[in-house]
Amino acid sequence: MGDGVVVRKVPRADSDIVAGLAEAGVATVHEAGGTALLDPGIRPIQEGSRIAGTAVTVSCAPGDNIMVHAAVEVIEPGDVLIVATTSPSKHGMFGELLATSVMARGCVGVVIDAGVRDVSDLRRMGLPVWSLAIHAAGTVKATAGSVNVPVICGGATVAPGDVVVADDDGVAIVERERAVEVLEAARLRLEREEEVRARLTTGELGVDLYGFRERLEGMGIRWIDHLEQ
Repeated sequence: MGDGVVVRKVPRADSDIVAGLAEAGVATVHEAGGTALLDPGIRPIQEGSRIAGTAVTVSCAPGDNIMVHAAVEVIEPGDVLIVATTSPSKHGMFGELLATSVMARGCVGVVIDAGVRDVSDLRRMGLPVWSLAIHAAGTVKATAGSVNVPVICGGATVAPGDVVVADDDGVAIVERERAVEVLEAARLRLEREEEVRARLTTGELGVDLYGFRERLEGMGIRWIDHLEQ
């Protein structure tokens, strides 16, 4: 499906699954397997936000945000707006007025492979945003794009309905069809980490707990009391 469409309805993962992925966080969800990480250049403009939600995707021409305005109509509570451009752009394609609009629809976060502006207002409003750049450059409203079609954002393919997980570590994309599987794997990782954390708290060394000492010895590493002269 090419440019020039606005798809009103997208499939959504169960809200409990989405909430569980948010609780697990980006690093754990990614290490649970089968998830895509967006380019680390897409950074949070705030600290301490941890969200997950359904991807509503927008494909825009660079420096043109008319399709972001068109996307507002299809946002449902719990959605995350994913904005991609058809070629590189750092224009400020999202700001305070659009934030007001998407928040009124129940949007829980925005991820944009371009620039944002009105950053102090966005932080004050409490809308979590991850962006490639902060840039005051304005946009035009002149070129057709699409809403709720697969896009490439931060080097990763994002389909409408995928689960977006975002926090201070970046942004991960979980295919909707695999959300339950990934959550189960993430919860197992968290359980194992809790056991490891308890042992590390007692002073047990990671090199022994993880079996790294034998691996290091196999690499030829020696433990000596003093540097040889």
